[in-house]
Amino acid sequence: MADSPRQFDFLVLGSGIAGLTFALKVAHAGTVAIITKKSRAESNTNYAQGGIAAVTSEEDSFESHVHDTLTAGGGLCNEAIVRGIVEEGPARIEELIQLGMKFSEREIHGQRELDLGREGGHSKRRILHAKDVTGREIERALLAAIAAHENITVLENHLAIDLITTAKLGQAQANRCAGVYVLNNETGRVSTFSAPRVALATGGCGKVYLYTSNPDIATGDGVAMAYRAGATVANMEFIQFHPTCLYHPEAKSFLISEAVRGEGGDLLNLNGERFMEEVHPLKSLAPRDVVARAIDREMKRSGDDHALLDITHKPARFVMDRFPNIYRTCLGYGIDITKEPIPVVPAAHYQCGGVRVGEYGETDLPGLYAIGEVACTGLHGANRLASNSLLEALVYAHRTAKHMLAHPVEPPVVELPKWQSGSATDPDEMVVVAHNWDELRRLMWDYVGVVRTDKRLKRALARVQNLQEEIQAYYWDFTVTSDLLELRNLATVAKLIVRSALDRRESRGLHYTLDHPKPVESLAQRDTLIRRE
Repeated sequence: MADSPRQFDFLVLGSGIAGLTFALKVAHAGTVAIITKKSRAESNTNYAQGGIAAVTSEEDSFESHVHDTLTAGGGLCNEAIVRGIVEEGPARIEELIQLGMKFSEREIHGQRELDLGREGGHSKRRILHAKDVTGREIERALLAAIAAHENITVLENHLAIDLITTAKLGQAQANRCAGVYVLNNETGRVSTFSAPRVALATGGCGKVYLYTSNPDIATGDGVAMAYRAGATVANMEFIQFHPTCLYHPEAKSFLISEAVRGEGGDLLNLNGERFMEEVHPLKSLAPRDVVARAIDREMKRSGDDHALLDITHKPARFVMDRFPNIYRTCLGYGIDITKEPIPVVPAAHYQCGGVRVGEYGETDLPGLYAIGEVACTGLHGANRLASNSLLEALVYAHRTAKHMLAHPVEPPVVELPKWQSGSATDPDEMVVVAHNWDELRRLMWDYVGVVRTDKRLKRALARVQNLQEEIQAYYWDFTVTSDLLELRNLATVAKLIVRSALDRRESRGLHYTLDHPKPVESLAQRDTLIRRE
């Protein structure tokens, strides 16, 4: 069933820090619709514990932050982009504070100042945080501002199906994005939304893996839709595995922030032995890819199913005050982190690749922009430096909004058709969808995880292609559901990850393969690009 088309000046898909910030910055110039498939606060931003990396201390410098980012990125960062984002950071942080964001402070010599944390790969303390619930506080401040703006419409429980392009409509004019088809999860009806500019802010794809720190919404929708519409996707082989997700049978995807290691937490094996000393000069504070591989290797060597993160040597009151959410959550699972180590395991956390964009968030499909985790800007390269993601989202939301407002465009002269949906139903459909969902995530974990081989990647590609054929049959034959749409997107993204990993015949940053264990100098600064013909 389809509803009448709806027209806006700006469409935003996603309600994390990137989408909300962008919406606020363009709302004075026209009507804005924010399409979000769950509640407006449900996003990867909301789950971000660590904070935002930015130079705000006299002991720090832009050069130091740039150097740390380039080092983590393994030779694939765009230095001009890195420098620009780092230097714009303080101004964007100040805007967030003006909106009502309250970062943690401490008292030094009778004066209050920002309490700056340190995380893996950073040479200085530069992480602004709100205890260990930074993302939640950012969402609170942004959503309060959104609620006060009459030009912004937030549509919760709405899932974007596909982007609408003029080429798909058979138009002779140059191809561009003209809108999006959207499923209302509550009514089952599909609406056509049109706008001259569409901003993807849909976050990442962590749910393509069996174990992830991401919420259930992270199904790679933006990357999949952009790829199907003809936009270029870059560097999808670089999936960051966070080294320390809570290992507990009842804990679904609870992250133990890197800030725990930043405050002195040590990684141990189950015999209580430190194993990072021989791995990297920064020991437990090494970059995430190094730590994740070290834990994975230690688990394989010992046969253990997890490692330990120990911060019991710190005063109990300090731990409870600095990490109140982690302390309470672990205590709920019977783990007192002030008295015993935390069981941890690596889990899929962040996609460093995504929809390829330019300096202002523009894709190579006119009318379509991408900001936040869904985008590949050149900042992260082969490995994201901790807490650079929220900074990137703020800066690119600002840049993209500023660019759009300086270059207004007229809506495409084309009438967008209503959605045409299959009407068949099948009592076996849901069990097949559930089975395929589980099979896809398990094969990605087993074959395309922290450490890879050519043989496993080729097996993964063959199985993903088989799953795609089954999914496509359901997509065209039956009424669309959110589960089916998300599975379709996950399968698309899985194939992009595997194809990209097979294409990069070296080990660099987050992509580590036993068949090509060394970086290849000729491949430095070469992005892995995929575009649908």
